[in-house]
Amino acid sequence: QKYLCSNCNNILKKALQTLCGHRYCSACLSWIVRTNKNAICQKCKEEDPSTLSEGSLLAEERAFGDAAINKEISELKVHCVTLGCSWSGIMKNFEEHQSLCEYALIPCHTGCGHMVMRKKLADHLENGCVNNVTMCQKCKRSLSSSEYQLLGLRPSCLQINKRILFNWYLIIFFPFFFFFFQQNCSTPLISKDGCRFAEAGCSFRGSKEKIKEHEKTAVGAHMLLLLQHIKQLKASLCTAAKSANGFIPRSDLNLENKLHVFENIVAVLNKEVETSNLEITAFRRQSELDQNVIRGLELKIAELHRCLTQKDAGLSSLHKTLLFSEQASYDGVFLWKITDVGRKLQDSVTGRAVSLYSPAFYTAKYGYKVCLRVYLNGDGTGKGTHVSLFFVVMKGDYDALLPWPFRHKVTFMLLDQNNREHIIDAFRPDLTSASFQRPVNDMNVASGCPMFLPLSKLQSPKYAYVKEDTLFLKCIIETN
Repeated sequence: QKYLCSNCNNILKKALQTLCGHRYCSACLSWIVRTNKNAICQKCKEEDPSTLSEGSLLAEERAFGDAAINKEISELKVHCVTLGCSWSGIMKNFEEHQSLCEYALIPCHTGCGHMVMRKKLADHLENGCVNNVTMCQKCKRSLSSSEYQLLGLRPSCLQINKRILFNWYLIIFFPFFFFFFQQNCSTPLISKDGCRFAEAGCSFRGSKEKIKEHEKTAVGAHMLLLLQHIKQLKASLCTAAKSANGFIPRSDLNLENKLHVFENIVAVLNKEVETSNLEITAFRRQSELDQNVIRGLELKIAELHRCLTQKDAGLSSLHKTLLFSEQASYDGVFLWKITDVGRKLQDSVTGRAVSLYSPAFYTAKYGYKVCLRVYLNGDGTGKGTHVSLFFVVMKGDYDALLPWPFRHKVTFMLLDQNNREHIIDAFRPDLTSASFQRPVNDMNVASGCPMFLPLSKLQSPKYAYVKEDTLFLKCIIETN
């Protein structure tokens, strides 16, 4: 249970601990504070509503990073629940595994709407994705993955290489083979429903538009088919000539020389294609290395962000400690300045913040730690009619050395800012009351004056208890 968020009830992520001692995910606390004004800790409400205090109010600046629980969570042993995956390890490595798990279902990044297993994404992009097109940087034309597979060329140089190869085989090969096939083949080379290189071994068939697109993208494949067909033709021509006359005619010798030239050209172009394929392979390998470096840097950034968050929490805690030190009193006399009285009175009426706690102060340097609690709209018998003012004994660092119960006289004062008629009330502790025994929790039950001042008098223009929306409460503890 201690590893679960008090809001989402899932494993804590970047755990923050509030003043009331409960833990929240950083994102959960941020969302609660953003969507609820004066949000109260839900766990405090569930455990014991009667113990609700100002410490139960949730605010990001009042919470601090819980490094100890975060470390414990990071070392928890976990395993991947994705069907088919056998990975297991510790929590701090799980997030990285999630981003790499080959069995995880992920949406296709092209926006086609399919959810595919990560390890099958490449197959999906190659064979099933209707949106897998890339814009050529040179010609600004959209090209599918099948076009890259056939030629093995980089997207940026596909159009240039394709144009060079296409021009070569138009200039050199096509006139010769068109003439040859028309003279020696019973089937026309050009077919309305098949590729023009069907006689060379290409089996592609389709509409005129599909055939046109196919012939543009399959230049390399066609060249390999032509090379093989040339070798077959050469062998058949030589055999026929020798069997007929016992020698090779001059015209056939010319033809054979031309075939040799064509073979050499195709071989050179084929080497160029192979070189391009090697460059692409090297490029992909480098891209994978770059991706690994990027993932490593992202992990380092996340770690630095976590360290910064912890340092910010530490600075916030130091700032609070410094403010406390500046406001603390160590002689049993405390003056409490309350501003925005009108708004805070309204909050007390509506129940948003029924009471306010003062900063802690002390009866001596190593004395009792105490504070004041005021209900501007009253509490108990004074609710709705009076200001209620109470005295609270808090758990201190030196309680073990102090005499108990607390027995010092306490005097309350509401100061008239015109110095005419201060409101004064005093009491001596009931030594049998739990309010004045040595504290077991952070603070004892408050005790004091539920009918300290009528609200009508507080708001009356005859008095200056509230001036410029500010009032001053004073507490004096007899330490003699």
